[in-house]
Amino acid sequence: MLDWLRRQLGAAQRQRPDLAFLVYSRAQCHLCDVAWEQLLFAQRRYGFPLEKIDVDSDPGLVAEHGDCVPVVLVNGKVRFRGQVNEVLLQKFLESPPARS
Repeated sequence: MLDWLRRQLGAAQRQRPDLAFLVYSRAQCHLCDVAWEQLLFAQRRYGFPLEKIDVDSDPGLVAEHGDCVPVVLVNGKVRFRGQVNEVLLQKFLESPPARS
């Protein structure tokens, strides 16, 4: 039990500005709302950049993504489609930062 608490407290102080999240979503999309809330919660703990773009604002994005939203990119690479997997999200956030 104490190990779990230590991990949670340590994670709360770990900042990840090296991970930039971009969410392609659309209005009135329940899955998009859920994914956004998950990412906002994680952002409060890890301090990463988070941006949202409405695919319906650009015909090119509509053509690219169609009805398959949300789409979540991490550092420019698609990592989640349709929903955010909590386990994989946690792995991204807990992984060591990439060295330059």
